[in-house]
Amino acid sequence: MRGPILLSHGSDSGPDATKVSVLAAHAEQRGWSTRRLDYRAADRQGHAESVPLRLEALLQAIDACPQPPVLVGSSMGSFVSGLAAQRRPAAGLFLLATPLAIPGVAEAFACPAGVPACFVHGWRDDICPPDPVYAHAASQRAELLLLDGDHRLSDQLPAIVQAFDRFLTELEARA
Repeated sequence: MRGPILLSHGSDSGPDATKVSVLAAHAEQRGWSTRRLDYRAADRQGHAESVPLRLEALLQAIDACPQPPVLVGSSMGSFVSGLAAQRRPAAGLFLLATPLAIPGVAEAFACPAGVPACFVHGWRDDICPPDPVYAHAASQRAELLLLDGDHRLSDQLPAIVQAFDRFLTELEARA
C-alpha cells in the first residue's frame, strides 16, 4: 500500500460523484488506499455553514490515517482540503475547480508551503474563475493544468486522470 488518499466531493454532490469515484478507483489500482468522505449532511446547512462541519470531518479522517494523506478535492472539497492541509500534515494536494474564498467564510484558501500541489481548473469555470487560481498556483510554484472545461470539468475526465496519475508518480518518486 502506497499510502492513504482522502477524497472530498464538491457541494451538491456526494462520495459517489463521478470525479472522486474515478480518481479513487485509479489510485486503488496503483496500490493506494482511499476513502471518499461524505459531506452531504453538512452541505444541507448551506455553503458557508458547511465549511466548519466539512473541515472537522476531514481533520478527523486525517487524524485516523497512519501517515499524512494525499488530499484530493473538487470545488468545495478542494477549499476544505486546503484548509485542512494548513492544520495537519499532508503528503500532497490534488485540487479540482478550487475556490480561493467562500462568501461568508472568513478564512481563505492557501496552499501550505512545501506541500506538493496540483491544481486542475477549467478555462470556462464561471463559478470559480481561473485567474485567481492561476495567480495562487504561480505564487506557490504549484503545478496548474488549465483545461477547456467549465466548473464541473465533466468532459475532461481523461485529462484529469492522466494528471492525477502523473501527480501520484511524482509523489511515489519522492518517497
